[in-house]
Amino acid sequence: MVFIPLVVVAILLQSYHWVPTYARQTAGNPERLVRYIDAGIGDAAILNPILNADSASANIVARCFDGLLDYDEELHLRGRLATAWQISEEAAFPLADGVDGEQVARRVRALLGAVVTAVAVEPPRQGVVEVRLAEGAAPVAITVDSPATLHLELSEVVGDLFDQLAEVMATARLAEGARRTRIRAPAGVTEADLAPHLDELLPLAVERPVIDFTLRRGVRFHDGQPFTAADVLFTYQAIMDPANVSPRTSDFEPIAAVEVVEPYRVRVVYKRLFSPAITAWTMGILPEHLLNRQALAQEAAAKRLTGELSVIFSRSSSASWQERAAKMLTGEPLAHFGMRDADFNRHPIGTGPFRFVSWSSDEEIVLARFDDYWEGPPEYRDYVYRILPDVFIQELEFRAGTIDSYGAEPHQVARYKKDARYQPFSRLGTGYTYLGYNLRQPMFQDVRVRRALGMAVDVEQIIRYLLYGEGEQVSGPYPRTTPWYDPEVGSLPFDPAAAGRLLDEAGWRVGEDGIRAKDGQRLAFTLITNHGNAQRKAIGTIVQDQWRKIGVDCAFQLFEWAVFLKDFINPGRFDACILGWSMGNDFDLYQLWHSSQTHPQQLNFVGYANPEADALIEQLRRTYDEPTQTRLARRLHARIAADAPYTFLFAPRGTTVLDRRIVVVRRLAGGREQYEPIRPTKSGEIGFYFNRWRKLAEAPVFAE
Repeated sequence: MVFIPLVVVAILLQSYHWVPTYARQTAGNPERLVRYIDAGIGDAAILNPILNADSASANIVARCFDGLLDYDEELHLRGRLATAWQISEEAAFPLADGVDGEQVARRVRALLGAVVTAVAVEPPRQGVVEVRLAEGAAPVAITVDSPATLHLELSEVVGDLFDQLAEVMATARLAEGARRTRIRAPAGVTEADLAPHLDELLPLAVERPVIDFTLRRGVRFHDGQPFTAADVLFTYQAIMDPANVSPRTSDFEPIAAVEVVEPYRVRVVYKRLFSPAITAWTMGILPEHLLNRQALAQEAAAKRLTGELSVIFSRSSSASWQERAAKMLTGEPLAHFGMRDADFNRHPIGTGPFRFVSWSSDEEIVLARFDDYWEGPPEYRDYVYRILPDVFIQELEFRAGTIDSYGAEPHQVARYKKDARYQPFSRLGTGYTYLGYNLRQPMFQDVRVRRALGMAVDVEQIIRYLLYGEGEQVSGPYPRTTPWYDPEVGSLPFDPAAAGRLLDEAGWRVGEDGIRAKDGQRLAFTLITNHGNAQRKAIGTIVQDQWRKIGVDCAFQLFEWAVFLKDFINPGRFDACILGWSMGNDFDLYQLWHSSQTHPQQLNFVGYANPEADALIEQLRRTYDEPTQTRLARRLHARIAADAPYTFLFAPRGTTVLDRRIVVVRRLAGGREQYEPIRPTKSGEIGFYFNRWRKLAEAPVFAE
């Protein structure tokens, strides 16, 4: 018995040499250096770039698929599956009877100069256009006698084209009144029936941006099939197919046609000016040969056969199984088999740097580098995404060396910055947290009230004590890291005294109970947010207290996320809320701030409506020149900030911590390697060069 404890101690001591620790991660497992192990709180849902809508799926999809374009280190678009792209414009307008088309063409050339690449006059013609006069109704054939039409081709998009041609068009274009005389409808179709469709039947002005993509040759999908223009066309068609219910449809709706010009050339023609549309082409491209109608039909047939074989070999005689078997035999479950039912969604095949290997639900997803990747294979041999729902467990795993990155909580950042074993990277997030006011409520329709509420909130205190300094105050609707954010627009100052004066000015006077009132109504409302977010809960408590000090009676309530959205936010039935937006690099704020988006289930749920903001949003969508986009976006930023439909609080600073042994590998001539430290891009992104990352056995020392 005396020797048993000694034996146990000896075993424990010698285990030091074979049990891996953070410092000795490769002990007994040298493969650890070539496997990057990531982690997230949730499993992926669907690994299809046109169908996924969650961050975990997007993370995997981004490694398995390439888009035609993406963003470089400076947040400018760069070619990926496309090597080049040219944006031009086609335009047209019908001519009035008796107008000399050739003379009009010469005048247009003189006005527009070198930007005009072609002008042509199409002679009058008669045609039939089928129109659905009501949703769900059968199409009606309408005869249209089109007059001579002037067609223009421009080397670039001219956002104010028809303003520049206003003088010419005033005398040469077909008049509104004359248009109706050229449209002949069958008996029973009234003027009122036709009125909403006149621009579809005979438009008085047409502007169509065009993008010509030159595609990269020599690219292959993970199954060895070549990538061509047919895959680009198929991806667009799949997005627009209503049966697929793609969340990307709104990004591609402005497209009139996608044309395969050559096997490696694609032309995209748009219905109207819509400058944000090009960013949609950063989405991954699908393999047409695996998901077209024939491929899906073959998969459906195979699944039906599998079901029949299951029935044949099954020994079960239960009623439920027999019922299920009968459905399999008749093919009932496969009658509407579509892309959302395909095995592809759990076994994706793209052109990206990593190929799919396996997916164990709620455990891990494994990818392997694609050795035939067009840009060269990644340095890491494997990429593993583990599902670890508890962030505390994530940190334990990271500190044990079993995952390679960790998103530090704000209170942990200072500790990790002092630890020489790690390399922390902090970046200002592209999202922001805000207090939103329902402008449908009478008390919030006065901008002085909204500004006063904002001035009573000490945002710096929230950042200092709640975020441990890991955030920055913001003044408007764009991320601070983008060129659209106007740094000249200041945030509302913390000034409770001035806030009180604004409320006095607006007629809200302090009553005997310390709460302000106006015309017999107390300045009282409910602030709501969602359960499960400790940060928002703390913000609500702080804000409630600070508003009380200026005479505002604010009740604060929390609801489960589903209830919060369904019963309050989506239908617009709330007073004020605490929420946040996760933004991208786009300048288009149409869905969030345009007055047309204030209906139930839409994203402008605070009901903000300002004609100047609407005009700026619409003008931005027609503008393709980046300096002009920046100028207009900053004007929009200033307009929204002045109106204060939100109290913009802060953008959080996120910190990702990596093992210090992870470096960027630069391959030199003669097979030599050079190691470089990981450096963030302009936006703070550290994963831009991920394909060149590798973990070394020992952390290198870099010159400062």
